Amino acid sequence: MTSQYEHAGHRPDVAPGDEHDEGGGSVLQRVAVYSIGLALAILLTATSFFIAGTDLVWQPSIPVALIVLAIAQMGVHLVFFLHITTGPDNTNNVLALAFGVLIVVLVMGGSLWIMANLNQNMMPTDHMMQMQR
Repeated sequence: MTSQYEHAGHRPDVAPGDEHDEGGGSVLQRVAVYSIGLALAILLTATSFFIAGTDLVWQPSIPVALIVLAIAQMGVHLVFFLHITTGPDNTNNVLALAFGVLIVVLVMGGSLWIMANLNQNMMPTDHMMQMQR
């Protein structure tokens, strides 16, 4: 079955594992794609544990390395398991993902801002002691 995009000479963006929807890809190929995703996820997880527990890495760079590996892990899951791509059929998925990321960033940013300014916004302790009397 060909889509309207293939008639125009364009091949749509297809996620690994979604080739079967486009008329190609056997069960063995799909299992291979999922196995590659699983292997990458295990490798990224093992690397994260190694970096967190070793003295071979410069200590101040460990949080940055863990953040990079976490983002890579999310990318592997989105592409290999959830089949999120930038193709025309996945526009709603990409928009929902972008909205979710925006909400998470806003909540995290707001929480960090509140925690950073918490001491400035607290009532001085001498005023609190006077109120308790």
